[in-house]
Amino acid sequence: MTAIEWTDSTWNPVTGCDRISAGCDHCYALTLAKRLKAMGSPKYQADGDPRTSGPGFAVTTHPEALDIPRRWRTPRRVFVNSMSDLFHAKVPLDFVAAVLDVIAETPRHTYQVLTKRPGRARRLAETGRIVFPPNLWLGTSVENGAVTDRITDLIATPGVAVRFLSIEPMLGPVDLDRFLFPNRCPDGCSCRWPDDGDRNECACGGACAEWSPRPAIDWVIVGGESGPNARPINPDWVRDLRDQVTDAGAAFFFKQWGGRTPKAAGRELDGQIWDQFPTSGRAA
Repeated sequence: MTAIEWTDSTWNPVTGCDRISAGCDHCYALTLAKRLKAMGSPKYQADGDPRTSGPGFAVTTHPEALDIPRRWRTPRRVFVNSMSDLFHAKVPLDFVAAVLDVIAETPRHTYQVLTKRPGRARRLAETGRIVFPPNLWLGTSVENGAVTDRITDLIATPGVAVRFLSIEPMLGPVDLDRFLFPNRCPDGCSCRWPDDGDRNECACGGACAEWSPRPAIDWVIVGGESGPNARPINPDWVRDLRDQVTDAGAAFFFKQWGGRTPKAAGRELDGQIWDQFPTSGRAA
């Protein structure tokens, strides 16, 4: 089990990674890997490049871990590679495929794959070298508006049942309007979709007839940074994002305000705990 609020278990068939953007600066997994190496944990003995990684944090595959989810009989949500990134360039394609095979063979579980490298996921799926099982949710990490190109890759990745964002640590405002596709005409006219999703009269000449009101992103997780050097989160960034997500009809999950410890400032946003989950998958 795990203390991560939005999942039930973690599964790490790959460990290790490299920092690529500001959201990685205070990587919890990098810090934990150093500690685990010092404790003698066999999965964390290979050191990564000190410029981008660190002790115990070289990208390493663990074939012996592939069988773990098969032994879990009770259905659960499983966060894949909390200590790595499945789509890191150093993870061989055949191992990525082996992980996806395990996911496909255990449909009782729901798997959450979070990557900062959705471009590789997109390329592999577009060329048919991998196929995403229907019980896999694919997400990308977006810490501020400078890295929203990751969202473009995520949306364009074919065959994904549920697409989600992890905006943690949130280091700046993030505008999702052009990604979420809220229930209004894409041509900008004043017509809107009713709450039940039925088609509406369109004042712009019919563009709405070919447009679905479902947002392209199904779920957004937001959280502040934690740790002794935690960078502050602005409540207005969170409120604005919540409104964007909920207005679009997507699920919103507020994980924490952060601070010196993850629970230091709690989880309430305007007097409410936001722990929504996506309700169903898509076939696109």
